[in-house]
Formats: sequence, C-alpha cells, structure tokens
Amino acid sequence: MPINRIAFYHLETLHWIARLGTFSAAAERLNTTQPAITARVRELETNLGIDLFRRDGRMMALTPAGRQIVKESEPLLASFQSVLQGSNTLSEASGIVRIGAGEIAAASCLPGFVAELQKDLPNVSLEIELALTADLIQQILNGRMDLVFGAGRIAHPSLKTTPIGSVDLLWLASPETIAAMEHAEHEVRFPIWSLSSYSPLYQIMRDAISQSNMATQTVNLCNNARSMIDIVMSGNGIGIFPHTMVQRELAENKLMPVPNAVDIPSVEFQVAIRAAEMDPLILTIFERASYLDVRTSSLLY
Repeated sequence: MPINRIAFYHLETLHWIARLGTFSAAAERLNTTQPAITARVRELETNLGIDLFRRDGRMMALTPAGRQIVKESEPLLASFQSVLQGSNTLSEASGIVRIGAGEIAAASCLPGFVAELQKDLPNVSLEIELALTADLIQQILNGRMDLVFGAGRIAHPSLKTTPIGSVDLLWLASPETIAAMEHAEHEVRFPIWSLSSYSPLYQIMRDAISQSNMATQTVNLCNNARSMIDIVMSGNGIGIFPHTMVQRELAENKLMPVPNAVDIPSVEFQVAIRAAEMDPLILTIFERASYLDVRTSSLLY
C-alpha cells in the first residue's frame, strides 16, 4: 500500500464527502470543483486498493472500509489542523467562515460580535446569511454553515450548542392605537401581528394571544419582525415583539406597551456548531460566541 502517495487533502476530501453526503457539497465546502473531488477520491482508492464509496440514490454512502478509514483518520485530521492553526497567531488565521443567524440575533448581538471577529481575525472572510432557525439548522447539518445563532432550544444529536441568554417579548402598539383602546366606550377590534408558523417564536406568541383578553381579535402572520414593527408603528394593530429590536422605538415613544397585557415567556437563544467539528478556527469562534449575551452587542468576558 503506497501510503507515501496519500496526502492530507485526500483525507480531508474523504472526511467532507462523508459528512456532507455528496461530491458537489464537499467541493463547495473545500472551494474546489466536483471533478477535482472525484479525482482525489479515485487517487485515494487506487492508492489504497479498495472502494471507499458506493452510490445510494443521489448520495454517496461509505463502504465499511471507507467508514473505518474515516473513523481512524479523524483524530489525525484534528491533530494536523491544530498544528497548522498553532503555527500562526490568531490574527494570522485565514479562511472562509459561514455564519447563520435569525433576525433577532442579527439585530442584537451579531453586529458587535462580527466587528470583534473582524478586528481579531483580519484575514478571515465571513459569509453571513439571515434565515429562520429551522432553515439554519438544516444548513449547518448539511455543511453549508459553520456556526449558527438560533432562537429557541436547539436539540439535535449532531449539534453542539451553548446558551447566549434570552430575550423578552412585549405587547406593543402605536400611541394612537393605545389611546383608541383606552378611550373607546365599546370593544375596539385591532388586528394582532405575530411571526409566522415557521418561526420558533410562533407557538409562544399563539399561546400568549390565546391567554389574553384579545383572543377574539384577528391574527395576522408575517415572517419578518422588522416589517411587523413598521406596520404596527404606523397604527395598524398590536404586535408581539422582541425587546432587543424595539428599544429605539420605545425610547422615542413610537411604540408603547399595551395596558393589562398578559406576560409572555422569554425566548432562549443558542449558538450551535456541528458536534463533530474539528476546525480549530471554528472551535475558537464558537468559544468566543459562548460569552455573548443576545440582549447586548458586546462579549461578556
């Protein structure tokens, strides 16, 4: 077996195909082409004299021999990556890190966190995508994200998570709407705005509405909190909003708390990476993220 012909990139390629399931996904993760990935696998199989993959529909499944090599080479890959990372200072680290965040995290802790990363990691390129937590979880599981900020408790055996605080939800309306509610002689109907069912906050909002004295009001759904805030601020109904996104509007009296509204449970936020993550850079960023407080824009060292 010509081991001397097996290079680090062969094992790295094998690792990412095993994790992501397709040659094309591995090619995207390694910033190369699918033909280049195919060529690497052929070289590795030729050098080892065994088949490493079998096609399973559109996915590539490891053979028993392939699984054994992936299992035994993972500690070697992790050790080698640590050596490479340790040979440079943190400021000299390079690469592309893909971060996903929900709208609330993006409007609160993410800006300050990204600014700190760019200051300390000037050679690292960040690719940031905003999406619903459910979509972000799928993207990190398939390898298209390296780290995600999500709303609600993220529970998946393939993910490692850490809490970064919680955010209060508030019943709010415009001053004009509040005045109309307080001075109306009879019940006045105002639409209630809630995040859509795709959001992890949806059930919390629905429960709050059902327990309130406004349970008979019309409920409108929207998948964008910022748009809902603007709609309610213009005098069109009542909304349930995260405190971190409406601090300016509250300070400027553009939005006001709804009188006698029922309390709403706070929403926990977590940051997640893959449980099998070995990249020292990703692990370092995850550790830094664990010091975040979603209610602020700074790290709590």
